[in-house]
Amino acid sequence: MGVLNEFKKFALKGNVVDLAIGVIIGGAFGKIVTSLVNDIIMPILGLIIGKVNFKDLKWIIEEADESLGLAELAINYGQFLQTLIDFIIIAFSIFMVVKLLNKLKKKQEEKPASPPVPSNEEKLLTEIRDILKSKK
Repeated sequence: MGVLNEFKKFALKGNVVDLAIGVIIGGAFGKIVTSLVNDIIMPILGLIIGKVNFKDLKWIIEEADESLGLAELAINYGQFLQTLIDFIIIAFSIFMVVKLLNKLKKKQEEKPASPPVPSNEEKLLTEIRDILKSKK
């Protein structure tokens, strides 16, 4: 029973829950970026460079032979380019979020600490000092 209690404490810690939420949101973000690249960026880029569909870009090593039942052997570099652009956008987005978080953290660290509230003894001593100064 001890192992189950330890696991429960571990699983319910804030860091583990935050990590799980981050992974879920990251997965959803990845799908959004993939759709952005596949459905918006690549068609526009293909149109700009000459009405090319990047999914069709490939280097054929060996043609398909239907009589022998052999499939085409090719290197699909167009799909690789899409995945590469996908990665660059995700990496840049994560970089910008981390940069923003570091900037916010730095601003919090730079805030000067408020001076400590004087104790009752210090207040009393200050009053005595001020009284003595005024009598001179």
